[in-house]
Amino acid sequence: MKISVVIPLYNKKDSIITTIQTVLNQTILPEEIVVVNDGSTDGSDAIVTQFNHSLVRLIDQKNAGVAAARNKGIEEAKHEWIALLDADDIWNINYLKEIKALATQFPYCNVLATAYEMQDYKGNKTPLKLNKIPFKEDAGILINYFEVACCSHPPLWSSAIVIKKRALQDIDGFPLGIKSGEDLLTWAKLAVKNKIAYNLNPLAVFVQDSAHTYDDKPNRIPENIDVVGKELSSLYKKNKNIICLKNYISSWKKMRASIYLRLGLRSKSVKAALEAIYYNPFNKMVYVYLCLTVIPNKILHRVLKINK
Repeated sequence: MKISVVIPLYNKKDSIITTIQTVLNQTILPEEIVVVNDGSTDGSDAIVTQFNHSLVRLIDQKNAGVAAARNKGIEEAKHEWIALLDADDIWNINYLKEIKALATQFPYCNVLATAYEMQDYKGNKTPLKLNKIPFKEDAGILINYFEVACCSHPPLWSSAIVIKKRALQDIDGFPLGIKSGEDLLTWAKLAVKNKIAYNLNPLAVFVQDSAHTYDDKPNRIPENIDVVGKELSSLYKKNKNIICLKNYISSWKKMRASIYLRLGLRSKSVKAALEAIYYNPFNKMVYVYLCLTVIPNKILHRVLKINK
């Protein structure tokens, strides 16, 4: 099993050293580390060149977004397996060792992933909450990805997943031109076509900013035209037999409703919430969001933080 690590980089001068070092500290090293500099303006690329390590390869491109940077890294990767890692996240020292163990145990799986921890900007770590896992051992096949995703923290995440290059090519890589949700859409496309081997041990750390932890407003407004929702709906029409895929769309709409609420865009939140109910009328939290559209902002923020 030969692995290319792909790291998209945009203005992460304060974290990229730590991120790359967690790869170089692995008990089993990858074959290469491909860092795609997506037009950084803070000197991040210069920091990468300072490593002067035989495994580290820097590729420059004009700023085109994280999806384009990942796709460029996947295209340039020399090996069969692509280990994705964002430029501000961290791997456990045994991450790649456990990934290789998954590949050995489940050789028919094209997607390998692990649980992870969430670390807020104060350094506090929160374990991943996963429900309806279909196996009792530390590792197994996530045969019900959509069901788990609808009632848990996201089981798949862009810094704790390793994918066969041809599986990514089969879905045309990460979708371009989407501001938010391109990763969730990609996981859905992969889950429809591939088996997912999963290790329940948290082997990576998702380093979150204050917007992720609900201490600040979201960094981005959801797109008026819900491209992700449309793509997921199209995927559902072709795969109606897959358990909870329709509910997955509802969860995406619920996420949009939540973001609109936090931004104070109440009418848009109502619209997104009603769309979520259309796909799953039993999505209880959506009804809470509808009620929250009429309460004062100070109370609203507290309730959303509790139910994040």
